[in-house]
Amino acid sequence: MRREASLDRPLSTAAPALSPPAHRAESAPAIWALAWPVIATFSLESLVGLVDMLMVGRLGADAVAAVGVGAQILGAVGVAMTAVGTGTVALVARHIGARHVHAAEETTLQSIFAALALSVLAVVPVLVWAPAVVRAFGVVPEVVDLGVAFVRRVMLAVPPGAVMFVVASGLRGAGDTRTPLAIGMTVNVINVTVGYVLIFGKLGFPALGVVGSATGTVVAFVAGALLGVLLLGRGRLQLRIRWTWPRLPVIRRVLAVGYPSGLEQLLMQVGFLLYVVFAARHGTSAVAAYFIGVKILALSFLPGFGFAAAAATLVGQNLGARAPQLAARSGWEATRLAVTVMTAAGVVIFVAARPIARAFVDDPEVVADAVAFIRILAAAQPLMAIDFTLGGALRGAGDTRFPLVAVLVAFYGCRLGFAWVATYALGLGLIWLWLAIIGDYVARVLLKGWRFRSGRWQHVVV
Repeated sequence: MRREASLDRPLSTAAPALSPPAHRAESAPAIWALAWPVIATFSLESLVGLVDMLMVGRLGADAVAAVGVGAQILGAVGVAMTAVGTGTVALVARHIGARHVHAAEETTLQSIFAALALSVLAVVPVLVWAPAVVRAFGVVPEVVDLGVAFVRRVMLAVPPGAVMFVVASGLRGAGDTRTPLAIGMTVNVINVTVGYVLIFGKLGFPALGVVGSATGTVVAFVAGALLGVLLLGRGRLQLRIRWTWPRLPVIRRVLAVGYPSGLEQLLMQVGFLLYVVFAARHGTSAVAAYFIGVKILALSFLPGFGFAAAAATLVGQNLGARAPQLAARSGWEATRLAVTVMTAAGVVIFVAARPIARAFVDDPEVVADAVAFIRILAAAQPLMAIDFTLGGALRGAGDTRFPLVAVLVAFYGCRLGFAWVATYALGLGLIWLWLAIIGDYVARVLLKGWRFRSGRWQHVVV
């Protein structure tokens, strides 16, 4: 992001330059008030993902692997949402802290335009080359056929999902984390209901299997996008959008802040794909175990998402209000709370690893592989807590380039480097592939901890 003469400036001459508000508190109650709705939102979303995978699991291991591969591709395409969403949160939080409310609203609207355009550009190539993309995972032909059908349907959910994500990002930057929760609850109910009906062919509908699961996601995301835009347009929330034409200077500013996070997520998604290729060397059971573990991993991330969102909001708003020391205290306090909560969750996940795995599949080999993976994820929970929360704090400050560097060093150097050596060079067992995750998160914690402690993020101008 570029450096400019002032810490924050109105995006238009019409933006009111109000006196700064009282600094946002860094106390545990203030952080928790912002974090718990985000945790609840992603908890419900992950619960829906678990329910969906449980339903698909009744169709067999091939269906589980196909939907898992499709989810990885969906995540890779979703980096457009990450880029725009990160820029939206950082800029909206700065504007709110500086009392430039109109600028925050305009940023949110222009971010919606940007997310729509980028998501469409990302979806089209996947629709065209879906067979080649799925085959790149190294899965068996039966999984390829199911995966292509799933991917081509679920890609239609990406543009409305991008709108929904940006609406939530703008509101969270403004300190409203409860409205995204309400929208998410509506989306999840629709997703599960439509998915159940279409997967198994209820109420007179044909049984579509994995395509039914994808269709449920599409219908739910369209409903969520429409609801979010409608609520913002009514003017009863902390932000209100007033429809105008796209403004390229504002969009460029959002992307200038957010593109490193988008690139970071793209590199991670590519890394996840490579990690699945390594798992595929151990057979279909290892791939299925990995995707079951990923569902549990999504659950374990939930407190991290919440505290990262709280840290991003408080850091950004306090920097906008010219209170960098309070911004730093907010980041550290959010990290402390995240470590406490996620360590406790890790203990529960470790103990319950076998019953969790058995809830998905009955295959003893898949269960054994999944249990090992889940327990390693459980052991990594304290490290994940620090990584998530300090990463959120840095992004809230607009310091989005350093987390990108951390991914290159930790994910590619430590996780994938060790995974390659263990899988190809030494031919070690599957457990060594899973253990590469620990080295990844140790490196991330060391790098992000050093960066946040250095205070350099306080001087980044967005």
